[in-house]
Amino acid sequence: MPAPRAENQTRDQVKDGDTTGGKTGTRSPADARVFLFLQGPHGPFFHRLAKMLRLAGSTVWRVGFNAGDRAFWFHRDSYIPYRGTPEAWGDTFTALVRDKGVTDIVLYGDVRAIHAEAVARARKMGLAVHVFEEGYIRPYWVTYERDGSNGNSRLMRMTVPEMRRMLEQSDLDTALPPAKWGDTRHHVFYGALYHWFVMFRNSRYRNFRPHRALSVSKEFQLYLRRLLLMPAHGFERWLASWRIRRGGFPYHLALLQLEHDASFQAHSPFDTVSDFLTVVIRGFAEGAPRHHHLVFKAHPLEDGRVPVRHDIRRLAKEAGVQNRVHFVRGGKLAQLLADARTAVTVNSTAAQQVLFRGIPLKTFGSAVYAKPEFVSTQPLTDFFAQPARPDRKAYRDYRRFLLETSQVAGGFYSSRARRQLLRTVVDMMLSDEDPYEALKSGTATPRQQLRVVH
Repeated sequence: MPAPRAENQTRDQVKDGDTTGGKTGTRSPADARVFLFLQGPHGPFFHRLAKMLRLAGSTVWRVGFNAGDRAFWFHRDSYIPYRGTPEAWGDTFTALVRDKGVTDIVLYGDVRAIHAEAVARARKMGLAVHVFEEGYIRPYWVTYERDGSNGNSRLMRMTVPEMRRMLEQSDLDTALPPAKWGDTRHHVFYGALYHWFVMFRNSRYRNFRPHRALSVSKEFQLYLRRLLLMPAHGFERWLASWRIRRGGFPYHLALLQLEHDASFQAHSPFDTVSDFLTVVIRGFAEGAPRHHHLVFKAHPLEDGRVPVRHDIRRLAKEAGVQNRVHFVRGGKLAQLLADARTAVTVNSTAAQQVLFRGIPLKTFGSAVYAKPEFVSTQPLTDFFAQPARPDRKAYRDYRRFLLETSQVAGGFYSSRARRQLLRTVVDMMLSDEDPYEALKSGTATPRQQLRVVH
């Protein structure tokens, strides 16, 4: 039967305080599960995931908030357009859960407003909350957790000794991450296509508000520009990296993030990337030996919406270190890490590669890897002058724990990566236990053998 329009649900249909819409305790069999999908990564991953869940016997619904959501969902009979206002979304969500008998919700990222509201209500109603995110370990894995990710992840409350005790149930060998990220161009392509639909086909979703401050048309322009300039940026990146590697000077690496990224916005002490640049350049100027250099490595998806390079030049000149500060666009991190003395970041997941190599690391924001065993607690000036080295054994145990639990081989954007991911993650979603409890009880889903996906 066709889905009723979500926008027709009214506040009067929701009974205050009623939390009987969901179930608690052991989850139901697959054929009794009803999944409600919200917003996902750009591209067809959520469509493919829903198809697998249907094959397992579950019922699947999708709420779409704009034409981009609609374009990548091909199960037309299960699509529910939401055309109401953001303020009315919470009550509409509650009514949908009751009307459809929803037992589980599925979403990508948990801090955008519509997702945060849904997660809060889902918890009160006893629903299972399935959260996808980019991998904590990259480039080959994605993150799958229950209830929250990044600063809301259960990992934030776990200690390394606890993880070691849980690992006693496992004998997995730690896998090496490949140096090539095969999804970048696919990610940019789907991002541009998604924003094209929102910009030109969104007339039926007039109440839609992007979760980012930038307009949809500007987002589309930036994605398209990024896609067209990839060859030129690639050459610029190669030249800058070559000069640094051939420079013969010790250098410290600053890992930049997208200012609009959820982890930066929700789980860091900075309002802007420029604030972070100011702190790092000042700390470097005051603490690092005078023959050392500082290299800022941009995020692979940096699109120019923030004048990062201009701000770096300005701040370096003000601090009197303009001849010792460099900027590198995106690209591979491994080559720059090969000779880096230290690394500093807000809470970038790229820091996992730093720790994997035993390089001293300083962070500022909340991060799932920011454990005292392997992340420096020194003041920044002291860190640049004489950094404390991480406990590599503790980090190896931590990394192994992630690979046994929330890190799933595959990706969202390329077809081969999606196939790899779906081979494992569907069974994890249908499991009674979240990835961490499954490891503790010895019922974790068997993982696919590691294969590089291009």
